[in-house]
Amino acid sequence: MLSDLQIAQRAKLRPIVEIAKELGIKEEELEPYGKYIAKINLSILNRLKNNPLGKLITVTAITPTPLGEGKTVTAIGLGQALYRLGKKVINTMREPSKGPTFGIKGGACGGGYSQALPMESINLHFTGDIHAVETAHNLCACAIDAHILHKNKLGIDPLKVTWRYCMDLNSRALRNIVVGLGGKANGYPRETGFDITVATETAAIHALATGLRDLRERLSRAVIGFTYDGKPVTCEDLKVAGAMCVLMKDSIKPNLVQSTENHPIIVHGFPFANVAHGNNSVLADMVALRLADYVVTESGFGADCGFEKMVDVKCRQSGLKVDCGVVVASVRALKMHGGAFVFKPGIPYEKIKAEVERENLEALERGCENLAKNIEIVKKFGVPCVVAVNRFASDTPRELELVLKKALEAGADGAAISECWAKGGEGAIELAKEVLKAVEKPHEMRFLYPDELSIKEKIEIIAKEIYGADGVDYLPLAEEKIKLYTNLGYDRFPINMAKTHLSLSHDPNLKGVPKGFRIPVRDIRVCVGAGFLYPLLGEMRTMPGLPSRPAFMDVDIDEEGRTVGLF
Repeated sequence: MLSDLQIAQRAKLRPIVEIAKELGIKEEELEPYGKYIAKINLSILNRLKNNPLGKLITVTAITPTPLGEGKTVTAIGLGQALYRLGKKVINTMREPSKGPTFGIKGGACGGGYSQALPMESINLHFTGDIHAVETAHNLCACAIDAHILHKNKLGIDPLKVTWRYCMDLNSRALRNIVVGLGGKANGYPRETGFDITVATETAAIHALATGLRDLRERLSRAVIGFTYDGKPVTCEDLKVAGAMCVLMKDSIKPNLVQSTENHPIIVHGFPFANVAHGNNSVLADMVALRLADYVVTESGFGADCGFEKMVDVKCRQSGLKVDCGVVVASVRALKMHGGAFVFKPGIPYEKIKAEVERENLEALERGCENLAKNIEIVKKFGVPCVVAVNRFASDTPRELELVLKKALEAGADGAAISECWAKGGEGAIELAKEVLKAVEKPHEMRFLYPDELSIKEKIEIIAKEIYGADGVDYLPLAEEKIKLYTNLGYDRFPINMAKTHLSLSHDPNLKGVPKGFRIPVRDIRVCVGAGFLYPLLGEMRTMPGLPSRPAFMDVDIDEEGRTVGLF
């Protein structure tokens, strides 16, 4: 069996101008980055403003294992299958972060015969969008330290600076640092730290902006900290918002690529789903929905993470509406949730391989409780739900049959086996047919809570109705922040929970459908420009760390200059 990289390198790509022409994108609206990648000029939105909107389908998942359950490959495979069925379809997806790419999980372009191409470019530097966001964010961080050093006319309290530095790599050593050491010429000493770029407010603004003017306005109101007398200080106050916008004026243009079967994919935006809001850019969806009859997007991690944020944050702000949620499940993950084996980040797959691949219907049935919960979450928002069982070679017919049965019993509007990793779009035809039926069912997407509820009320609704918690406990710092944000009028913002993706709870060790737990909120941060509050649950970090054996150890160049080991 060929590796993902080998399949990608052997695929025959079509010139991106041909893909664009078939979609109805005009030559002057396309900005090529080489032969197979192009940016789409935002002027297209004005031209297409009267076009009807397509159906928006988002692919989410059960609570995953550290290896992931094939959500991206399923999303791309579903798009390929719809394309094979003669539908006008575009996939939209997030750009991979180099943190996971070089950490545990590897790249995020799908896999097998359902990949976004050119995979190497997308997983690495691509069109420079992440670099642009990272530079803009760090320019603001530099401006803060320079302002404090040069007489601090705004009266910024160094102990209340909330804007941190960032980089798009995993580095636990940079989570908490001290800057400004070495004397006055090197700045004012203060504590700060680094977040991974894709978890920053700047990345969230990049993904939520609806155009260049909206980007500028969001950057201007982003709060970087507070004065000695407790007043918020913004990027506009620092006079850095304009330069940040200039750095990002090209990065907000969506990127057009293609799949292994040459159907169109827009890759744009990159927020994490466990810390940030976990969905590709609003602009990518806005363009795709005006060009295609069906748009297949992806919401990060389980339905408790990316899907909930898709509706309550992204759709609330943009006016987008989801027409179907696809929950991806795998037999191996459901057996884990049923107690068949323990799998934590860093554990070699070989150590659990025997239990993963052994038929265990009893554990699988227990684990299907997690599937049922994620179906319930999707349905709670008034959206039809289809289950895709991502088939692995070791899955037995009885296991697959059991999962399909349990999915329908739990209220799914359809369920199908997906084999797109091995067969491309052909392997997702049955899934596509189930989705086509589901999107036509009468439905009306709804939010989980109204804007006017208090911060605590919103947090507790999510904790109880989505995670299944008994209640919420607020640490003193969180209580202090709630009082501050309420006084400043930030309490109307939606909630963007920062939590582990490895459990429905805050504790990654609690599998299945945990019961009898309370959610601890240790801190709450505000993203005024992005327009949400994000509580930090338990030990959730905004900068990941590298494992003992990172994925980058396998990445190299062969004698002919080709990349090897990237997946």
